[in-house]
Amino acid sequence: MSAEPSDPRGRFTYWRLRFRAWRGTRPFWAGLLAILSGVPIVYFPYAELKLGHLTLTMATTAGAGSLIIGVLLATLGLTMWFQSIVRVFAGVATIMLGLVSIPVANIGGFGFGFLLALIGGALSISWAPGRPPGSDEEHDDRADDRSDKHAAVRQQTFAPDGGAVDHGTPDGGGDGPFLPGPSDGDPNLTETTAHANGGRNSAG
Repeated sequence: MSAEPSDPRGRFTYWRLRFRAWRGTRPFWAGLLAILSGVPIVYFPYAELKLGHLTLTMATTAGAGSLIIGVLLATLGLTMWFQSIVRVFAGVATIMLGLVSIPVANIGGFGFGFLLALIGGALSISWAPGRPPGSDEEHDDRADDRSDKHAAVRQQTFAPDGGAVDHGTPDGGGDGPFLPGPSDGDPNLTETTAHANGGRNSAG
């Protein structure tokens, strides 16, 4: 059973949302500009401009080169849409073709095609896929776990015999540095102990 709504307004909203989701997973605007950049590059060498009774034709020996560049730009734009994994290569190739079109295709389609190829290639290189929802929360949970582990390690002290003793929260829950006090019956510790209570020393 299809989830597509039956009324025209709901159907339009359905396809609009699907197109938005499809557009968000790829460098859509970069591909669109790359495709559009090939239009003036291909058009001007084969166009016939009429000024009154005078007809101007710009079809020169560069017409074949302009056609090849325009077709390649359109192909790279489609590649950005349907194979976004190679978006960096497609963006670099689009910029290079835009530069090549300056001496080959009537100054890059009188600058229009060159500028569109330059912007589209830059957008393709700089585009990156977004993070799925909930990834930030998972990242925060992992950071909290790491901080808890580090806090537990800082609360662990070492006895003179080489064993580890966990004294819980440093200084009875305070925020100051933890200095271990003497243990009962331990001859290796002196009677003078340093306490972290305000940084004062006391004699036992």
